[in-house]
Order: sequence, then structure tokens, then C-alpha cells
Amino acid sequence: MSTSHQNGTSAPQEVVKAPRVADLRTVSWSESLDEKELDVPGTPRAPRTSTTPGHEHCTFHHDMELDHRPPTRESLLPDMSRSYRLLLSSLGEDPDRQGLLKTPERAAKAMLFFTKGYDQSLEEVLNDAVFDEDHDEMVVVKDIEMFSMCEHHLVPFYGKVSIGYLPKKKILGLSKLARIVEIFSRRLQVQERLTKQIAIAVTKAVDPAGVAVVVEGVHMCMVMRGVQKINSKTVTSTMLGVFRDDPKTREEFLNLVHSK
Repeated sequence: MSTSHQNGTSAPQEVVKAPRVADLRTVSWSESLDEKELDVPGTPRAPRTSTTPGHEHCTFHHDMELDHRPPTRESLLPDMSRSYRLLLSSLGEDPDRQGLLKTPERAAKAMLFFTKGYDQSLEEVLNDAVFDEDHDEMVVVKDIEMFSMCEHHLVPFYGKVSIGYLPKKKILGLSKLARIVEIFSRRLQVQERLTKQIAIAVTKAVDPAGVAVVVEGVHMCMVMRGVQKINSKTVTSTMLGVFRDDPKTREEFLNLVHSK
């Protein structure tokens, strides 16, 4: 609206130009985030902490001078094997018959492998593979194979992950993007959370101007049971930073992901 002056004239309306996306990126979008906002529910700490079941009263976590380590994953095998043996009995099977004698131990080892991401951390996987590089164009690695376990039914879901980011003077070793996928997919998961965890991990690794992640998955809980729709696929995405703010940047990423 115009402003009235004593002489009865009106001052022209001031035009305020909207800031460009590039102007918004002079400060990293992640600098304004609290560290807690980068944590996603369902992300256990690794290695195990005092809040992990069985470690509530473990003095190791309060006295670093003690030479004690959290239990290795192999030490979990006896209890897990007994649980699988009980499961077989509950199904009406004979766990002592020839074909099932070693099944409890094999199943326990398989489950530990399926969930090995619980004992991996981002710092461990990156292994200093972050490099200073004067590059600010989009980096995309697509069709990264992914295998995970549905936390609702303990059956697999699998598919492909595509990751893009806009560097700000730092780039990540390309294989590390695939390893980040492994950290979070090798856990009991839902695809929605997995997608966000991958995006946040890339953000923590190189503090880019933006991160985009698209996951396409086939869920055995929809194929083997329930609605039994064998051709259904679930697509989830997380767009952070410039990928969320700028439609053209987002469109460029999606075009690259969907190109043959």
C-alpha cells in the first residue's frame, strides 16, 4: 500500500525482490539445524551404549579405564539359536530331524548378517574418504542395489537407491555412497526411514548444498502375504537443501535418475 504524506502525495510502493536460490545458499542449509534434528528414530548407536538393552548397568560406559568391550555379535549366536529352535518346535516341526539339526544356528548367523548395519558407524565407513575439491556441480550415483528387512514382518524388501548431492568444496568417495546405503539397509527397517537416514548421512559426511535420495523397493510382505501383489513397487524420496528449494535442481536430478 502507498504511504500518505502531509502534502497529500503518496510515495511509490517499494518493490521487494525475492531472493534467488543461489542467494539462499550463501550459508549452508544445514548450519541452522540442531544436531538432534539430524538424528532419525530407529538409529541405534554403534558401538553399543549404556542405553542398549543389557548395557544399562555396564561400567565400561562410565569408566573408560576399564578394559571391557561390549559383546561381539558372535556371542549372541547361542541365545539366537535357541530362539530359532523354539520357533521350529512352535511350528510343530521336529528340530532334531536331519534337515533341521543345524537350521537354528544357520538362521541365527543369517539374521546377524542381515542386520550387520547395527554395528557400523558413519565415521567407520567413511574412513577419511572425504576430499577437498573445487567442484560445485551435481554428483549422482544411481541404481545402488539395496537389501533390507521389514521391521513389521521380518521379511525382506529389496530394490535400488539413487543418491545425488551438490558439493561445496568437498566430495565423497563414490563407493562410500554405496556403503552408506549398506549401513542403514542392513537393519530392521521401513523404507521411508531408510530414505531419510541415507540423505542425512550424506549431509553429515560432506555438508553439501543439498542432498536428494530416491529409493524404489519391492516388499515381500506385500508379495508373499497380505494383498499378494507381485508387481507392486514402493518409491520414496527425501529432498534436502537446494533440491527442496529449487524445482529446476530437483528436476535435473530426477531426469538423471530416470534416464537409461
